[in-house]
Amino acid sequence: MKIKFISALLTILLFSGCRENKTEGATSATEETSKNSYLDFSNRDDQATGGIKMIPITTPVGKFKVWTKTVGNNPKIKVLLLHGGPGGTHEFFECFDGFFPQESIEYIYYDQLGSYYSDQPNDNQLWTNERFVEEVEQVRKALKLDNSNFYLMGQSWGGILAMEYALKYQKNLKGLIIANMMASAPAYNKYAEDVLGPQLDKQVFDKIKEFEANKDYTNPHYTELLFKYYYTEHILRKPIEEWPESITRAFKHLNPNVYVYMQGPSEFGITGDATLKDWDVTARLKTLTIPTLVIGAKYDTMDPKHMEWISKEVQNGRFLYCPNGSHCSQYDDQEHYFPGVIKFLKDVDSGNFKKG
Repeated sequence: MKIKFISALLTILLFSGCRENKTEGATSATEETSKNSYLDFSNRDDQATGGIKMIPITTPVGKFKVWTKTVGNNPKIKVLLLHGGPGGTHEFFECFDGFFPQESIEYIYYDQLGSYYSDQPNDNQLWTNERFVEEVEQVRKALKLDNSNFYLMGQSWGGILAMEYALKYQKNLKGLIIANMMASAPAYNKYAEDVLGPQLDKQVFDKIKEFEANKDYTNPHYTELLFKYYYTEHILRKPIEEWPESITRAFKHLNPNVYVYMQGPSEFGITGDATLKDWDVTARLKTLTIPTLVIGAKYDTMDPKHMEWISKEVQNGRFLYCPNGSHCSQYDDQEHYFPGVIKFLKDVDSGNFKKG
């Protein structure tokens, strides 16, 4: 959720070998065939565009188009990625290119309406959870995904959207992944105020709160304090100058209008008139029966204990803990993140999924 610093970020950025065993040989041949099929676009209707489709979306205020890009072919595992923000982009997931293809996992990048590569209408009526859920459903239908192959993975705000979609349409899903997101905005606000804030040096935290009390969110010193003491600890645990290019590009492309309307301007919780301020689905999680992976990280802006609780509250949940990760644990704790995600997908696909 904590990604409202596009302009400030731009300012800162300026400153096994072959074996004789025939069975093993046959397995290798099968795997090779699978990988060849994974890379074959010849029978796809998006070959000419390299997997990109602009999908028509019908909304209460008109018709628009959203951007998607499919990577690979796998008839049994297709992962639709829901980015954070709101108003972020698929670019937050670009490191998946380094891990999913060699596992023959098909995945679909997707910019939600209002995001950089999709249409960006200027109408706040569109920025509701309910409308975004119906948008995802229209994308699902356009991509011909169903409960034999459809995995939905949401990170941060995308986790909110993934939960909301599953609570209405879990019949369409084969599996659900909720990454770096709690199930309650009030609980998140409390964690930010009571736990994360006090971890900062008291003078630093008091100064940050002073800026926020004065609604002085664009003050360069406010941004400097957040970057130096907060973002590199809880957003992505690397010095700013070492942040991956895909992350800096994603922040550059963030739509602040959508973000502030739904998330608010503060970096410590969802405050003000933000539409997500009272969002809470904790009482409904027990109705989810599909295999669900919940990802939490030690240094996240979200409470990892709460995310572990989510994995136990749903009926078939599993928790993946990233001990070195923060909010973007797909980048700063890849050694735990990707093996855990890949194992979940393959366990569900093979029928060997066990909750826990």
